[in-house]
Amino acid sequence: MKQKDSTFSVDKAEESSGFLLWQVTNLWQREIRKALEPYELTHSQFVLMASIHWLTLQQQDVTQILLSAHTKIDPMTTSTVLRALQGRGLVQRQRHRTDTRAKTVGLTDQGRKLVKQAVKTVEAFDRDFFAKLGDKAGTFNKQLLTLLLNGGN
Repeated sequence: MKQKDSTFSVDKAEESSGFLLWQVTNLWQREIRKALEPYELTHSQFVLMASIHWLTLQQQDVTQILLSAHTKIDPMTTSTVLRALQGRGLVQRQRHRTDTRAKTVGLTDQGRKLVKQAVKTVEAFDRDFFAKLGDKAGTFNKQLLTLLLNGGN
């Protein structure tokens, strides 16, 4: 006879939101990595480059701090990834014109061309991946935003 172990509050793994989110996130990230392979970009590199482009189109002066806040990638990782992208000639970093402590970042012509192509690929992948949600995709995004905006609390 099996003894009841009260370690878990759920009877089935599928009842754990955190475990399901972890599994879906891993699946999604694995497929995104494959989609980005032709561009020789990691997912973090793509997110930072796409965000630089997005924020620039929004007429924002893109600083590393703004970029870090926008992407939710910690400042040290943001700086490290940007340095690697700069080394590949995809990103340029320079001192902010008014704040000597800040650096502004922008895409080079080569970086802009690459990210525009990669965005098309990633958006197509996302459309296919999330199409399984049907007309519930908008609700799903709102629920994710609730978690983000409340910091998980």
